[in-house]
Amino acid sequence: MRGGRSARRRALPLSPLTPVRRRRRRRVGTPAAVALALAGVVALAAWQVPGRLGADDSATRNTRPAQRSRELAVAPPPRKATRPATPRPSAAKPLLVDGRRLPRRPRGGIRAHGAILVDATSGRVLYARYPHRRLPIASTTKIMTGLLAVEHLRRDRKVTILPKIARVQPFREGLRAGERVKVWKLLYGLLLYSGNDDALALALATSGTRKGFLRLMNDRAKELGLRHTHFTSPSGVIDRGNYSTAWDMAALARFAMRNPRFRAVVRTKTKRVPWSAPTFGKVYVNKNPLLGTFRGADGVKTGWTSRADHCLVASAHRKSVRLIAVVLGVQGDAGHEARRLLNLGFRSLR
Repeated sequence: MRGGRSARRRALPLSPLTPVRRRRRRRVGTPAAVALALAGVVALAAWQVPGRLGADDSATRNTRPAQRSRELAVAPPPRKATRPATPRPSAAKPLLVDGRRLPRRPRGGIRAHGAILVDATSGRVLYARYPHRRLPIASTTKIMTGLLAVEHLRRDRKVTILPKIARVQPFREGLRAGERVKVWKLLYGLLLYSGNDDALALALATSGTRKGFLRLMNDRAKELGLRHTHFTSPSGVIDRGNYSTAWDMAALARFAMRNPRFRAVVRTKTKRVPWSAPTFGKVYVNKNPLLGTFRGADGVKTGWTSRADHCLVASAHRKSVRLIAVVLGVQGDAGHEARRLLNLGFRSLR
């Protein structure tokens, strides 16, 4: 029976798939060549993937050279840059432009050691008197302190008042050691009442140390292109080594007024602030003499020491015209000199 089956198998015609096999190209190579090719593949994989053969699964997955090359060829999507609280100007675009000055001049001149009038919209300098003379700037220093505080600190963050803050002299508002005060309250004390204890409290909350905050102030001045400005105090109470110019203070004020938090504080005439017991409440009155008395006035900061005399950085707007006036080293009424500059600008640009 078996012989019959084998005979029939031999009698059957060849399979129709056999011609297809014949048309295929014969594989060229010997077992030695195949082994050599496999060794080459293994060597290539070991060269593409760092580490030893037999590593963990993560290393084994990385041994795919073609896939790895495709991954390296495709760049990851760029991360969306986070915008700072205040836009930083580029070095190629200075904050002030020394363009064509106004043909008019204030009658009798401006009685200040340094003065400037600027179109805050374009940055064009309209009037200047010794704009690059280095002068002590007293509490107008707090413009930089307030700017850094709104850039680095959350509005509702609570700041613990240290004993050295409560002992600051002079011109302190009376912060008590151990109490915790929100940043927004300290900003009103800083920029309206001009408390030196508020300045130190915000400085320590921002940088941890007074020295670190001074470094931050001077670094920020360089970033803004304030070439003739140097800070040795967060409050301006120390005159020695703490100086700026009318030009630099106008540039700083123009930049700071772009920040909505800063702008909302300095334009406030009177602010009632709730407080913890036993104080319960405080009322801050802005020392800027132009607020409420000069149409369109909306900032920014006053200053005085016996060496710096009276200083004022003022801002005002009427319709589409916005101006910044700076007067430093005024022996008389700094507000009067600032009004004269602002009136000159509004009359000329209307």
